Parts: sequence; structure tokens; C-alpha cells
Amino acid sequence: MSEADNSRKFDYLDHMAEAIALARSFTEGMAKPDFLADRKTQQAVILNLIVLGEAASKIALEFPEFTMAHPALPWQQMRGMRNRMAHGYFDIDLDVVWETVQASLPALQNQLLAIIESR
Repeated sequence: MSEADNSRKFDYLDHMAEAIALARSFTEGMAKPDFLADRKTQQAVILNLIVLGEAASKIALEFPEFTMAHPALPWQQMRGMRNRMAHGYFDIDLDVVWETVQASLPALQNQLLAIIESR
């Protein structure tokens, strides 16, 4: 892999990590009922989940060997959530968004940061 390709791959990983950090920061200290009532926070989180999924899609398309080397990362789920949010905006389940941010993103963030730090 060329240095430019490797750099682009890590740029995508950085975008993913930043999107997770932002989504988590927007909901920090917030209870679920507050999130469900706060449209601005909902949209900010959704945008960052779309960014996360888009970057995951780029990696899967351009660097399939990387996704195969890191099967513990939920590549398909990230892409699927992005597609659902980007194309089915009026049907987004905010309970699923909340659970994703609270239950799934912390571990995913740790996994991504470990990969990024290993570069």
C-alpha cells in the first residue's frame, strides 16, 4: 500500500473517531428523555453517525483487506445505520440512536483509537 493510500485510510479512521467523540459529547450528562425531547441534539448525533458510517463505507470500498483484518469492528452495521439514517430520515428510531451512542460507541471508540495509535 502506498503512503498516500495509508494516509487516506487513517484519515477515514480519524473521521470515524472524531464523529464518535462528537456524538458522545453531545449526549454527555444527558438522560434519555432529555435526548428524546431535544431535536437539535438528535440531529447533531444523527449527522455524526452518518459521518461514521460514510467513513466506514469508504474504508470497506477502498481497503477491503483492512476490514477483513479487523473483523471485530462492526463494518456492516455502521454502513447500514448510515444508509438507514441518510435515506429513511423520517423513520429514524431515536431509541436505537440513543442506545447506539450509549452502548455501542464507547467500545467502538476504544477499538478505533487503538488502531489509530498503532500507526
